[in-house]
Amino acid sequence: MRDDPRLPSSPGFWRSPLRGPWFTSVLGLVLLAGITVLFVTGLVSYAAYNPDLSPVNDKTPDKGILGFYLFAWPTHPHWLYRLNQGVHVTLGITLIPVLLAKLWSVIPRLFALPPARSLAHALERISLLLLVGGALFEFVTGVLNVQLDYVFPGSFYPLHFYGAWVFFAAFVAHALLKMPTALRNLRQMREEKNDLVTPRPAEPTVSRRGALWFVGSGSLLLFATTVGQNFDGPLRRTALLAPHGGGEPGSGPNGFQINKTAAYAGIDRAETGEDAWRIVVTGRTGTVRLSRAQLAELTLHSSALPIACVEGWSTSDQWWRGVRLRDLAALVGYDADNPPDVFVESLQRRGAFRSAALRANQVADPRSLLALYVNGEELSPDHGYPARIIVPAAPGVLNTKWVARMTFGDL
Repeated sequence: MRDDPRLPSSPGFWRSPLRGPWFTSVLGLVLLAGITVLFVTGLVSYAAYNPDLSPVNDKTPDKGILGFYLFAWPTHPHWLYRLNQGVHVTLGITLIPVLLAKLWSVIPRLFALPPARSLAHALERISLLLLVGGALFEFVTGVLNVQLDYVFPGSFYPLHFYGAWVFFAAFVAHALLKMPTALRNLRQMREEKNDLVTPRPAEPTVSRRGALWFVGSGSLLLFATTVGQNFDGPLRRTALLAPHGGGEPGSGPNGFQINKTAAYAGIDRAETGEDAWRIVVTGRTGTVRLSRAQLAELTLHSSALPIACVEGWSTSDQWWRGVRLRDLAALVGYDADNPPDVFVESLQRRGAFRSAALRANQVADPRSLLALYVNGEELSPDHGYPARIIVPAAPGVLNTKWVARMTFGDL
């Protein structure tokens, strides 16, 4: 059966002359660099939520030892999360043609018989199966999340997080097993033969270098139709593959991207009106309730900060104006220069992150605001009117909109 050319277990079944160690090695080294960056930026993105601060921030509560690397997320530079998540999503989409070409180049090995010729070969086959399954799972769930298509079972966060660890473990094992061979293949002028080289090659229609150019062109096309989501203006309209790559949500000072509308969040205009809405601020010395007019009478400050979302899109710096979080902490008995953590609750009724926790260093940063205005105008309902949080370098979902309550204290 192994030698029957009609069966995929036969080397003669796979007749493309493109397959070979050199072609596979080039793709493998590109993926080695790219996937390492994806893994690191993915872990950094998870750390940006400060999941060890409060359960409401942690969408993967059973991570155990896998959270060994977590650290207090900084507020400097203010574009840190925007850069990290933009690289993570844009690079992930750009690598899709390379990944598919790599899987195509080694597909004969998935059908090879016998399943294991030695212990080393068995380990290689196991790592390959985990690698292929993990790669497809991670890339598919990542793309679906970017497109806001939550068709997979369960929450995206734990699925993608645990899948990344399984995939990367298999990836490292496979890289250690194959790296010496890959480097040797790239150095050799004459390609050595192995099980990827078909004994019955079909007539070539393109050279291997031509095939690499084709794969690279596909990656370049995906890059060009994704990267625009990280910028404002005309370039955003080129982000055809991004969920926020279309037209801006209106015009004027509030005409920049959002991740959820007031209608989606279930915000009732009656409860955000001047007569009804009060923010409740609680701390060491008690509770104060402030209307929007009373907040506007406090000392206001301005910050130029972007909004960056986990799906990879971001805005340029917007000019926010409002009350510093550290000054609100001072209203309820804390030192403005050494404030505690804060727990923020929203009027939002649907969706994730209706509440969020911010670490003390985020509260202390003078650029962190309870914003009332943006770009010289009152916040629109979709941008969080009557008041919203804006913090440098924080993921967009931690910049809570439609704030109803703030509780200062160690979490």
